[in-house]
Amino acid sequence: MAQSSEKRKRQDVDGGGLGDPEVSDSHPLAGFRLQAVLKESARDKVIFLHGKVDGDSQEPQDTVVILERVPFQADAVSGLLSQRPPVTLQLKNDIYSVYHLTPPPALNEIKTTVICPATEKHIKKYLRQDLFLIHETGEDYKAVTLPFIEAQSFSIQWVYNILEKKAEADRIEYENPDPEHGFILIPDFKWNQKQVEDLYLIAICHPRGIKSLRDLTSDHLPLLRNILIEGQDAILKRYGFHGNKLRIYLHYQPSYYHLHVHFTALGHDAPGISVERAHLLHDVIQNIESDPRYYQIRTLTYALRADEALLAKFREVGKC
Repeated sequence: MAQSSEKRKRQDVDGGGLGDPEVSDSHPLAGFRLQAVLKESARDKVIFLHGKVDGDSQEPQDTVVILERVPFQADAVSGLLSQRPPVTLQLKNDIYSVYHLTPPPALNEIKTTVICPATEKHIKKYLRQDLFLIHETGEDYKAVTLPFIEAQSFSIQWVYNILEKKAEADRIEYENPDPEHGFILIPDFKWNQKQVEDLYLIAICHPRGIKSLRDLTSDHLPLLRNILIEGQDAILKRYGFHGNKLRIYLHYQPSYYHLHVHFTALGHDAPGISVERAHLLHDVIQNIESDPRYYQIRTLTYALRADEALLAKFREVGKC
């Protein structure tokens, strides 16, 4: 996922939009000066940095840089080992040996996401924070969450650019063009598309104005069923993955307020699949079938970071 989360929030990244590739005469990290390490994960081999870069204006621009080790590819690794790359022995004990191996540059890439200019919201998003659970009732949504959402200036123009084929048209893998019950299916930028084991696609619905789970009623069942059935069929034809090997879900709270559905390989530990955030599409459809107003009245639980403004709103009314 390689750029601004406003241009491409599927950084979702809480993500996350690139648009079509751009040609630039300047390096995106020209004059980068580190300000802080926002977060790092040894397990996931990723680090989040806040820095300043030399922008088009005279003033340096705040920038968030995400450095992430790319996944291994079986063919490339097999070829690497057969070539006897340089190794340095670190430890040997009986049958166990640990070496540091130096791969060639082509196999030592680092996926680099650049968000520039980064706002304070972007910087806080990637800063390690304490988390708090919110148990949001239907009334809480109407009284606290919805007014908060409507008061924000969240830009989802990048979503409309995709739907209108103004950006990323060449990346669309499937489309149902129906304006009311249709959607597009596109790879998420968290997936490099080089191994199906990490498969990650997003279905973005064509109708506008459906912000999240909370808006869904029986009127939306044809749309949801199309996404479920046609999305699985498209992935089966393209990647050979049957529906019983897919995790298909919606986030609540979502990372951007235009209805979208995540398709990931069941064996892939994708971000955002925790029980307090991911809602399986099968279950969503069944819940609405049993009660058309299920998501208007149901208490939904989700986590918020300590610095999030929505958490402050809940604290103001004594809900957290």
